[in-house]
Amino acid sequence: MAAAEGNGPVNALDKALREALGSFFPALLGVTLTDYKVRVLNTDAATAAKVRVVIESSNGSGFWRTMGVSTDVIEASLFALIDSIDHLLLENGANEKSRPAWHTPFSNY
Repeated sequence: MAAAEGNGPVNALDKALREALGSFFPALLGVTLTDYKVRVLNTDAATAAKVRVVIESSNGSGFWRTMGVSTDVIEASLFALIDSIDHLLLENGANEKSRPAWHTPFSNY
């Protein structure tokens, strides 16, 4: 279990995820969230609209972008953060069995 404070809920969620998983996957401790964008996909749905969150992450030697979609901006952000972590772990040679089993890839789309 982990908790973190940040510049808003998404930054706090990002920090808490990396803190909770960092002892198991040290490469996550060097990752920073470098960009965050939200776009409303179906504006005619008013407050029930789906949003697409695109985040850019960096580990100092490269960067990557991931996306999450939901009617809840925090949930969409969580999906994008999880995919970002998955991407880094796969790039660092983690296999399916050693990665956290938190969701099926693309289960949120």
